[in-house]
Amino acid sequence: VQLQASGGGLVQAGGSLRLSCAASGTFSRYAMGWFRQAPGKERAFVAAIRRSDTIVSYADAVKGRFTISRDNAKNTVYLQMNSLKPEDTAVYYCAADVNVGGDGKISHEYEYWGQGTQVTVSS
Repeated sequence: VQLQASGGGLVQAGGSLRLSCAASGTFSRYAMGWFRQAPGKERAFVAAIRRSDTIVSYADAVKGRFTISRDNAKNTVYLQMNSLKPEDTAVYYCAADVNVGGDGKISHEYEYWGQGTQVTVSS
């Protein structure tokens, strides 16, 4: 599967952005995740959604502010980001895999990755 992330940009603190990740292939077979990597830091889990869109998980840092969703008809997963903070600044990556265990927080469980989209939150 090929993944194409988009929707990043520059936003002021408190603002919102919606990231999209368009996928090729049989999208409905894949669990999807969003990860982010800030300069000088390791890639970190943000959110995940199972093949059934009723099962989602979030990092504590984004709970209550970010929402992950998927539209299997459009082969797309979304990350709605509200109340953005400067510490949310990072490159955001979407990821996919057929077999993801637990709550999908482990990056090496994902085989397919998008190219990343930059999110910058100014204070």
